[in-house]
Amino acid sequence: MSTMCLMKCSLEFEPKDNYLIDCGSPTNSSVGDRIFLSDTSNYHFLSNPDQESVNATNSQSIPSTYGSLLYTTARILNQTSNFTFSINQHGRHFIRLHFFPFDSDIQTYNLSTSKFSVSAQGFTLLKDFQPDANLTVKEYSLNITSDELVITFDPSANSFAFLNALEVISHPDELIPVSAQTVEPPRNHHNLITRALETVARINMGNQSVSPDNDTLWRLWNSDGPFIKQNNFIRYVSNLSIVNYTLNGPSVDIAPLSVYGTATKLDTELNPSALLNNTWFFNVDPGFSYLVRFHFCDIFERPPWQLVLNVYLNSMSVAKDLNLGQRTSNIWGAPYFLDAVTRVSGNGMISVSIGTSLANGASPESFLNGLEIMKISNSNGNLGEVDSRILSSTSRSKHKVWVIVASVAGALLVVVSLVSLIFILCRRNRKKSSNTGNSTQENLSPNESTIFSKSKIGYRFPLITIQEATDRFSESLVIGIGGFGKVYKGTLFDGTKVAVKRGAPQSHQGLAEFKTEIEMLSQFRHRHLVALIGYCDERDEMIIIYEYMENGTLKNHLGMISLVEWVKDLQMKGELEKIVDPYLVGKMKMESLKKFVDIADKCLADEGIYRPTMGDVLWNLEYALQLEGIEMNTGQTINNSEKSNVENVVSSTVLSEGSLGNFDGVSMARVFSEMVKGDKQDMR
Repeated sequence: MSTMCLMKCSLEFEPKDNYLIDCGSPTNSSVGDRIFLSDTSNYHFLSNPDQESVNATNSQSIPSTYGSLLYTTARILNQTSNFTFSINQHGRHFIRLHFFPFDSDIQTYNLSTSKFSVSAQGFTLLKDFQPDANLTVKEYSLNITSDELVITFDPSANSFAFLNALEVISHPDELIPVSAQTVEPPRNHHNLITRALETVARINMGNQSVSPDNDTLWRLWNSDGPFIKQNNFIRYVSNLSIVNYTLNGPSVDIAPLSVYGTATKLDTELNPSALLNNTWFFNVDPGFSYLVRFHFCDIFERPPWQLVLNVYLNSMSVAKDLNLGQRTSNIWGAPYFLDAVTRVSGNGMISVSIGTSLANGASPESFLNGLEIMKISNSNGNLGEVDSRILSSTSRSKHKVWVIVASVAGALLVVVSLVSLIFILCRRNRKKSSNTGNSTQENLSPNESTIFSKSKIGYRFPLITIQEATDRFSESLVIGIGGFGKVYKGTLFDGTKVAVKRGAPQSHQGLAEFKTEIEMLSQFRHRHLVALIGYCDERDEMIIIYEYMENGTLKNHLGMISLVEWVKDLQMKGELEKIVDPYLVGKMKMESLKKFVDIADKCLADEGIYRPTMGDVLWNLEYALQLEGIEMNTGQTINNSEKSNVENVVSSTVLSEGSLGNFDGVSMARVFSEMVKGDKQDMR
């Protein structure tokens, strides 16, 4: 580590305000090198210190994360009470409230039944809060502009409040930015100066937690293991010695060495060309905006300029082709962080994804070192409850949302299918392997040995594993039935949830179609499409294993009123090119795009009589496909025979389906079948 780094690491932040209170304790308590003062001391922090205190009766169950001494006592607050602190330096301060509802020595007070609210400097921090059975530490960041801070505890009716410990600590202003850009269009900057923030997640990647005594600001960083979506393709990395704090980069106060020196990364050894995302899920309160901070550090044996990432927040792009080398002046081990703001509604979920980039020269790496999620107070200064006007507005819009979902879902599903088809056809001139005779692998029959190339063998699951994951294909785990067979919900040995599609013996989709679907999904990766995890072809089985969509399908998430209105507004302004994925800009014809949008617009009609039938939708989609000309601006043009074959496939599908209301499970299977036939004819 460089001398400059050592100098910077040694210049740790010294807070001008550092109040540590052990509530209910008759004496001061030492936690590491920190002294927590008794709230009955001569400092008179509490407005009415004569209220009762309680003691824990079972010391064995007391958590030690922040120091077990803090949770042996608690202050009972039977009436509205204030903690008052003199502020020596204006600016951002941490407020940490410690709650552990232990079994008390006074039976009158059952801490787990307490209910109360907490406010400070005009902000509502907690509203009718009831602690759960575990240790809860609520952390807030407030920009204090007065010489005094008052924290008020207000018991709910027929209840009381309690508190185990309290911290008020000034922290560097650089920790919270003045503003941060939103990921939702039109990507405004969200002002944070006058807002209070609540830490709802502080995560260290690499599946390692960081205790408060290893952080200069006494923060707890939880390990990312419980939040990661699936760990089949990830690897945990630790390399503390390479971290290099620079003068122009984040300091150790932004995140400690233990965070930047560990990472969760995509394991690319089995399939370096796989376009996969690492994804983490977090439950949050709906109705609020959230500041999300991504921490990165190049601790790998690759040149920094090769590390190019795609960063997503709730499936929306935060940064595309993020070049860490450019952001860190190509300094190996230099930390970097990225901020973004998102609005959460509906299911109260935040998903964070880091994906591999297709940029030239980029390594197939996908990694993250740390993550922080902070709830932003609303315009009423509230962090404890959602504005009732927001809830009312959400309720009123639900009916219209579901009308839109029902109308648009089918059309967009077809669009995705056809775009996928175009993508595949543009790659059909790829070089066909001539060494199938050399691809025979252990445990594969002669017929199976020619199904997949060697690079695909890494996806192969043994049948016994699939049987165990699905409780031997239990009927109670069936989540869908189609022409191919049944789909089961399964759980792999490491806890990963999967969807298992098992081909039925009487299925019309044969071995060639099975091969086509797996090879297509192996090559075509997108964060909006279900990902392939593996397959099983043992004992004549035809089983495909997909990621399990825990939060539903694309169809379940199309009811975004703001997104629909945004597209319609751009349509009126003649700026449809702004809705296209940047990767497709210049590679598709505007006439085709306008036709696609026109179809979707008609499907949004309020009255059903004015919405087109599915047959009409399919006919118009075929017309849009013809407008595209089956050509992509990649220097490659589909030949006439291939173009005719595709048009025949689409036409036959349209004519045979007519105006069916449900296109699911029909289009792709039929298209795959025709494509395989075309491949066989080309090989003759």
